[in-house]
Amino acid sequence: MESPRIQRVLVSVSDKQGLADFARGLVAAGVEIFSTGGTRKHLESEGIAVRDVSDYTGFPEMMHGRLKTLHPKVHGGILCRHDNPEDMQAMAEHGILTFELVVVNLYPFETTIRKPGVTLEQAIEQIDIGGPTMVRAAAKNHAFTTIATDARQYGEILQQIQAHGHTTLDLRRKLAGEAFSHTALYDRAIADYFAGVTSEGRFPGTLYLGFQRQQVLRYGENPHQQGAVYGAAQSEGASVVTARQLNGKELSYNNLLDLDSALAMVRDFSDPAAVVIKHNNPCGAAEAGTLAEALKLAMAGDPLSAFGSVLGLNRRVDAATAQVLTEPGMFVEAILAPEFDPEAIAILTTVPKWKANVRLMAAGPIAKRPARWAYRVLDGGLLLQDADVLPDPENEWKVVTDCQPTPAQLADLRFAWAMVRHVKSNAIVLAKDRMLLGTGAGQMSRVDSVEISIKKAGDRVRGSVMASDAFFPFPDSIEAAAAVGVVAVIQPGGSRNDTDAIAACNRHGVPMIFTGRRHFKH
Repeated sequence: MESPRIQRVLVSVSDKQGLADFARGLVAAGVEIFSTGGTRKHLESEGIAVRDVSDYTGFPEMMHGRLKTLHPKVHGGILCRHDNPEDMQAMAEHGILTFELVVVNLYPFETTIRKPGVTLEQAIEQIDIGGPTMVRAAAKNHAFTTIATDARQYGEILQQIQAHGHTTLDLRRKLAGEAFSHTALYDRAIADYFAGVTSEGRFPGTLYLGFQRQQVLRYGENPHQQGAVYGAAQSEGASVVTARQLNGKELSYNNLLDLDSALAMVRDFSDPAAVVIKHNNPCGAAEAGTLAEALKLAMAGDPLSAFGSVLGLNRRVDAATAQVLTEPGMFVEAILAPEFDPEAIAILTTVPKWKANVRLMAAGPIAKRPARWAYRVLDGGLLLQDADVLPDPENEWKVVTDCQPTPAQLADLRFAWAMVRHVKSNAIVLAKDRMLLGTGAGQMSRVDSVEISIKKAGDRVRGSVMASDAFFPFPDSIEAAAAVGVVAVIQPGGSRNDTDAIAACNRHGVPMIFTGRRHFKH
C-alpha cells in the first residue's frame, strides 16, 4: 500500500506551542492548511495562509464553539480509504476533500480543574468533543491519515514530508498509538473528576492510573531484572522524573529511588539543607547558614556510608558547595538540586576523579508538594492512601516530662522529627546542632534501631536528641539513649506504657515531647 501524498492538513489545537513554525514548514512543502476558530486566528496573525473550515463546510461555528468540526466534510476527509473506490466515489459526489494530516490537541481540562475554585460548569466547558472525535478518526485511519497530538511530534512529521511528500506507515502507526493513549488519558481525567464530584466517599469506586513511559532503564533493582521509568501524564512541581540531567551516566532504577527520597527530605527544610541517601535511607543530613556548610556537615554524619551515595540539596549549587565535593576520598553517584551554577558544573565535571560519571540533576524550584495520594502495588491489587507529606502542627506537641527542652534542644528536636518520618520503620534518628549523627532503620525491634543509631553516632552521641517514628513500647530504648548522653526525646506517644517511658525520662532529667502523630514508613 502506497502512502498518500500529504496535500491538506486540518489543524485545531489548544496548545499552540511550536505550531507556527510547523505550519510554515508545511506551507513550504505545498500543504494547504484548514483550521478553526482560535487556531485559525493564531496562524493568520503569524502571516500564514489558512482556509476556514466553516467556509469549506458551508456550516458556521455555533453554540460558542461547541459545534464546528462535527461535519461529514471534515470526517469524510479524515476517514476515507484512498484505495477504496467506493469511498473515493462518495468523496467526489459530495465534494469532500481529503485530509492526509490532522493536527489536534484537546481542551485543557486537567489544567482547568486544578485551578482553585473552579466550578462544575467551568469544568464541563473544557470537555472537548470535536477534538477527540477527529483524533480517533485519524488514528483509526492511520493507513492513510497522519495524526499529530503533541508538539514534540512535529519535527519528525515535517522532516518526512519534506523528504518524501508523505509520512511512512511505521510513523503513522506509532502516532496512532500515541493518539489513542492521548484520548484515553483525557477521558480518564474526566471520569476521575466526575467520580470525585459525585463520590460519596474520599476514594473513587474504580481507580485508573495513566503513566507514560519515559525511558527503558539498563536494568531494574538487580541486573537480572528489566526496568523502565514512567511519568504521570500531568505532573506539577519538581520531581525526579521531570528533572533535567546535566551530566553523567544514565540513571539506574536504584538511583531514581534514592533521588526521589532525597527530594522528599530536602523539601521539608526552609534553611539551606543537604541530605545523603544510601539504600533509600538518610545516612547524613544537616541544615546550616550556607549550602556548602550544610553539605560538609551532612557528609560528616556517616562518612563510611556516604561513599557512593546520592545527595539532595535544596538550594542552587554554587562553586563553594561544589568544592566540598572535590575533597579527597569523596565519591557520589548523583546529586539533585534546584539548579547548578556554571562554575559548580565546571568543578564537578573536571576536578574529581568521578567527573564523567556523576549524575547532576536539576529539578527546578523545590517547594512543599501539596497533599497527594501514595500508591503501593500488591500482588493482584493496590494500596492507596494520603501521602504523608503534611507538616505536623507544632502547637499540638506536648512536653510530657517534668523538665522542658531548651531552645537549642527544641531546634534539634524539630530537625530530628523532620528526618525520622523519612526513615524506614522501625526508625530512630539522633541529631545535634541540626545535623544527623546516627540512623537506625528498618529493624524488627525498636531497641535494635536505637542501638544502631548510637553506634553510628559514636563519640558524638553525648548531647544529641533522639526522634522515634512511633511510640516506645517499653522504656528500654529511653534507658539505652540516656545512658550514652542523649539529652531530649521526641516521639508520637500513644503506648499503654507511656507512663513508664515518661518516668524513665524524668529519672534521667531528659525532656520528652509527644507529637500525637505517628510516621510509619514501611
